[in-house]
This record gives sequence, structure tokens and C-alpha cells, in this order.
Amino acid sequence: MQLMDKLLIGGILMGGLLSASVTMADDEQVFGWVEKATLQPWDIEVKAKLDSGALTSSLDARNIELFEKDDQEWVRFRLKLEDQASGDVFSDQIERPLYRELAVRGAGGRDERPVVLLEVCMGDTIYEEQFSLRDREEMNYPLLLGRRTISHLGLLDVRNTFLQDPECGENADVVPHDPEDNQS
Repeated sequence: MQLMDKLLIGGILMGGLLSASVTMADDEQVFGWVEKATLQPWDIEVKAKLDSGALTSSLDARNIELFEKDDQEWVRFRLKLEDQASGDVFSDQIERPLYRELAVRGAGGRDERPVVLLEVCMGDTIYEEQFSLRDREEMNYPLLLGRRTISHLGLLDVRNTFLQDPECGENADVVPHDPEDNQS
């Protein structure tokens, strides 16, 4: 078989595969590796990095402290986030029940982080997800969405950014947290 014939057949096969993947993508929303998201119920718009290398999502939080309330463990923390839509800085102390503690191992050693459930609007849907709390002030993105969250969103296009605007109105679909979702 001549080289031109091989290239033509290869191009046809590849074109078929590409159109099949585009057809599959039409059924699901496609998100870029960086997107705008809004944290609910405050409606704060932040840049979120979709990171398939992380399992659990992470949120920039300051002054993190554990405490007991009604015989349960809770977390108190301060959000200090610039709203990308308005330019205003949102700074408020938040309290949430502790969902679990996350042990993170890295080059700097072992780190324990509290995890809480929060709601985030991506596209036109609100997702209740697990977020580890960490001071991310030195990071480019205050919100990192890990695989647990990405798996609920749809498809991830690592070549693009800002493919979906967060548009969650009063009647937005809400996807509750699934405690059985123990991905690794």
C-alpha cells in the first residue's frame, strides 16, 4: 500500500474517531481546565482550576479552626475571595460541620486538612461537593476542583479555558453530595 493511501485511510479512520468523540461530547457539558464558578449561597464568582491530578477539591480558607458544636465537630474559617464579576472582596467567617479530615502527603511532609461540604455552581447546575480547606493565597486559583467533582460535571477539555459560564438561578438543578462516592 502506498504512503498516500495509508495517509488517506488513516485520516478517514481518525476523522471517524474524532466525530464519534464529538458526538459523545454533545451529550455532556464540556469544561475547560480553568472555569468560572460561583460559591453558593454567597454567589461569589471565582476562577477554578479543574485538576484531574487531585482527588478532592480544595478552597482557599484562612484562620481555620476546629471546634465542637452540639456534640459534633465543626470547622470555622474565613473566606477572603475577590468576586471576579464585581471586583468586590468577599470576606466572611463561615462555620460548617466537619465532613472528614484529609491526610495529604507531599514533599513538605504530611498535612491534615479539614473537609467540609459546600455548594458550587458550574455551568447551569449546583453541585454539593467535598472541599478541603487550605490557605491558597499564594496559588493562582482560589478554588481547585478535583476528580470527585470533575466526574459529576461532564467532560474536561485540557486544551481550553472558560467554556461554561456559571448561570445557576433560583431554579437550577442541584446535585446533592453522594456519600458513597469513594473514588480513588
